[in-house]
Amino acid sequence: MRTPLDLSHRTAERAPAPPRDLAGLGRDALQSAVVELGVEPKKARMRAGQLWRWIYHYGLTGFDGMTDIARDLRDQLHAAHVIGRPEIADQQISTDGTRKWLLRYGPNVEAESVFIPDVGKAGALCVSSQVGCTLTCTFCHTGTQTLVRNLSAPEIVGQVMIARDALGEWPTSTEDRKLTNIVFMGMGEPLFNLDAVAEAIDTIADGDGISISRRRITVSTAGVAPRISELGERTGAMLAISLHATRDDLRNELVPINRKYDLKTLFEAIRAYPDLSNSKRVTFEYVMLKGVNDTLAEARDLVRLLKGVPSKINLIPFNPWPGTAYECSDWETIEAFAEVLNRAGYASPIRTPRGRDILAACGQLRSESVKQKASERLRARLADGGAGEA
Repeated sequence: MRTPLDLSHRTAERAPAPPRDLAGLGRDALQSAVVELGVEPKKARMRAGQLWRWIYHYGLTGFDGMTDIARDLRDQLHAAHVIGRPEIADQQISTDGTRKWLLRYGPNVEAESVFIPDVGKAGALCVSSQVGCTLTCTFCHTGTQTLVRNLSAPEIVGQVMIARDALGEWPTSTEDRKLTNIVFMGMGEPLFNLDAVAEAIDTIADGDGISISRRRITVSTAGVAPRISELGERTGAMLAISLHATRDDLRNELVPINRKYDLKTLFEAIRAYPDLSNSKRVTFEYVMLKGVNDTLAEARDLVRLLKGVPSKINLIPFNPWPGTAYECSDWETIEAFAEVLNRAGYASPIRTPRGRDILAACGQLRSESVKQKASERLRARLADGGAGEA
């Protein structure tokens, strides 16, 4: 007697792997991708260097234009790889020229980046290192969004490439550049994602590609003291501290990580930052909150706190967001606060609010991403017919 074979539960054939995206990869990863195509290791470094220049100097998004790479290798690259960009879910342009992009990295994974003209030498791009944030700083809109996940180095670099696309900054030039500075002041705490941030900075700063000097890359931390020195050693970037208060009781409220790393611990780490000097000053960010941290006594306390640290203080008029209980200090109060700092010898520019009308100003960034449980992701995939990210 024959037994019928039941194939109703046969495992579906595995779908082909999606093309690998080369955009945002570092030099080692790019070289490994070339070796995987069968190129001899000795030649792979040269081929990876050619790819690097086409991707990061010329900004190409395809392989056909890579004229110094043999046709058969270009065909291999085209068959299994792409040179992509993060998906732009939304983009807005402020009345003052500030541009904001909402970038989608997957289902429920979105982050914002902002280009601010006329900052630094020409213009600055504020990039995100995480989707959401764990720090819950009470004056910051991003702090109301729980952490979804870290961004990878290619995802961080992709923010720069999106901005350069929009600004027409390819090929890289040393003259008349619109984007000259990168600030890690977007969504997230960069020092909680230091490996990816350091790798991204290596790619952004490489002189054969995007070529933005490490002295024009600033990483801002709310005060993850144990990793501050490591940041300097690994990246050579400029350091910024999201300070906002001069005494522990108030900073515990405004910047809750201060409960773990108090001001004494934080300033010990700051003073140990590599190569600290008058030409490599720490930028202290101080948001001006009406009736909270804006008295002249607090300005004098700030002068005492910064003693011995090569410093610049950015005074930031508070940028409102829906649901906040804070108000911005009066302009006269901010100017008087700045005058105390100036008389003490500290550069203390008052940051002009930019992009407020599109919620792109400092402290206003927030996406609608939420962290999903595995069971929720599974239900979503089943609803879409089994497709999607695991």
